[in-house]
Amino acid sequence: MNRLSVVPFLVACLGVASFTLMDAVMKDLSIAIGVYNGMLWRMHAGILMSGVVFFGMRSRWPSMEVMKLHMLRSAVATVVALAFFWGIVRVPLAEGIAITFVAPLIALYLAALWLGEEVGSSAVLASLLGIAGVIVIVAGKFQLGYSREAAFGLSALFGSAVLYAVNLVLQRKLAQVAAPIEVGFFQNVFSLPLLALAAPWLGVIPPVGQVPSIVAVAALSLVSVALLSWAYARAEAQVLLPVEYTAFIWAALLGWIWWGESITVWTLGGTALIVIGCVLANYRRRARLEHVEASSV
Repeated sequence: MNRLSVVPFLVACLGVASFTLMDAVMKDLSIAIGVYNGMLWRMHAGILMSGVVFFGMRSRWPSMEVMKLHMLRSAVATVVALAFFWGIVRVPLAEGIAITFVAPLIALYLAALWLGEEVGSSAVLASLLGIAGVIVIVAGKFQLGYSREAAFGLSALFGSAVLYAVNLVLQRKLAQVAAPIEVGFFQNVFSLPLLALAAPWLGVIPPVGQVPSIVAVAALSLVSVALLSWAYARAEAQVLLPVEYTAFIWAALLGWIWWGESITVWTLGGTALIVIGCVLANYRRRARLEHVEASSV
């Protein structure tokens, strides 16, 4: 890592830490008022905050084609978030974060299917390592004693990871035509009506004591997106890739402090396999791109 990459690397670390703290606050909020209401009121706060920034920056209004992409991604992201937060209420935060690490591996195949990107033998190996990692984490859960709630939580988290992979592909397409604040603003705008459909049956006014948590979740989400966007605009993705996996460290620490959650050897081993798979996939993909660029000179 050269000197020019150090500051973006540190900023990206702070961005990932903010995101993980947001997950922890959201888990606590979900335990207090339920996942649905936590999401519903978070979106209200998110629209207000991101709207102030979006209109304050006099951002351009997206075209109809881009707007459709925002709508599709928002729908997927809403389901992803509901499944993820429902899952982490039932399993330790670090385990939930670890399982989401398989999303980039799944995204390789989706990118090949939708964007025509090549999937090499290294990607297959990386995917097998990722799947093995998930199996190790799940096996460890059952080794310590069967829990129906934990099983449902792990299933929700894996489903969330699969859909998050879809979200990553859509995000890649959106990144080419929309600024981060635009993506954040319209995700809130389109997610809120979807959640509001169930409000007559599930919606409740949150206690005043939970308002700071709702505001904190929305604020941390915006801050983390801003920090990561700043970092990725100033350093190569290959330099910042390892930063993503620091989320596990933060999740383990926050889970231990907040709820007394412990980390098992099974979780550590499974996470290691998933991370190795992700790093392998990224390394091989980068080497292939460099080879293609060198061949075209």
